[in-house]
Amino acid sequence: MADSRTLPQPPAGGTPTVLVIGGGASGNAVTILLRRAGIAVDLIEAKPDWNATTGSGITLQGNALRVLRELGVWEQVKASGYAFGSLGVTAPDGTVLFVAEDIQTGGEDLPATLGMQRPQLQQILIDTVRASGADVRLGTTAEALEQDADGVSVRFSDGSEGRYDLVIAADGLNSATRAAIGITDKPEPTGMAIWRIAAPRPESVTRTDLAYGGPAYIAGYCPTSENTLYAYVVEACRDRTSIDPATYADEMRRLAQSYGGVWPEITEHITDPKKVNYTWFDHLLVEDSWHRGRVVLIGDAAHCCPPTLAQGAAMSLEDALVLAELLTSGRDWDDELFQAYHDRRIPRVRTVVEASMQIGQWQLDGVRDADMAGLVGRTMNLLKERP
Repeated sequence: MADSRTLPQPPAGGTPTVLVIGGGASGNAVTILLRRAGIAVDLIEAKPDWNATTGSGITLQGNALRVLRELGVWEQVKASGYAFGSLGVTAPDGTVLFVAEDIQTGGEDLPATLGMQRPQLQQILIDTVRASGADVRLGTTAEALEQDADGVSVRFSDGSEGRYDLVIAADGLNSATRAAIGITDKPEPTGMAIWRIAAPRPESVTRTDLAYGGPAYIAGYCPTSENTLYAYVVEACRDRTSIDPATYADEMRRLAQSYGGVWPEITEHITDPKKVNYTWFDHLLVEDSWHRGRVVLIGDAAHCCPPTLAQGAAMSLEDALVLAELLTSGRDWDDELFQAYHDRRIPRVRTVVEASMQIGQWQLDGVRDADMAGLVGRTMNLLKERP
């Protein structure tokens, strides 16, 4: 059954104008929702290609799928991805130790988990933003913001200027907007790093399996379509300047070849260094208000966590849904509304960030008797509640 909620109309007194800075998951989602309510939205994205080809795969759990359904893209996502309902834990040699049923955080009418190729998800959202009628400018950034009591004046990198009732900063982990409005929080590395690659899906891969131990902290994979998966290996951070990008495939293959099960089939495809992504895990949680005047943070600009719970995209999409609901509720766009957005989101986001960090820290510390299953279960049950 589809989610029947509809968004109320924006405040009376003319059509509000919003600038969304950043065209990732949260920026695209909030643009779609605000346009649906009749609000005029300009979206700017720094990357000329709108990140349409970046990334290998993404794991979306039910609470993320619930928001994607609200955006009207669930059927496309379902057709493009690979849904499953369990998680396997294996020994490094591939022996399955146990299989746990995933909690359906989006409700019983949505899969517990769906993997898909990240570029395909981005393209679906891009197409929906385009169809919404939003004004999109690529290869463009906000160079300066000047606020007064009634709105925000913005000077863009192409020399143009604009005036808006609200600016939504969805410009990611290293948000320039966050810094520009005086929020000094910055992301910090967790001590872990991840190697990722997209590869063909062996027929036997029908869920995510995780191997703990061996030469890496985690070796895992997630099916992303009938024909594809993405595989990843997590190790301790290394100085990125010491790793020649031309050796990325060699480095990932060296770690991956110690794992059994289907890993030998996957490892055969770790050959092109340009298809291997190496990234440090970072964490960020802006505890204080997520706004200054009429500029408000959303998604990774306000919070991020290592993907140990696969909840990063879900938290960003939920931000978009909650903020759009408040902005279209008929209330004044004032400090009280923006504080209500923060207060509604911060307990849930904090729980996810802290749990994700704890799982990683147990591995860094070599804790063998950690109650990982209990922590994951408690967190996922909390996420069954609507944001």
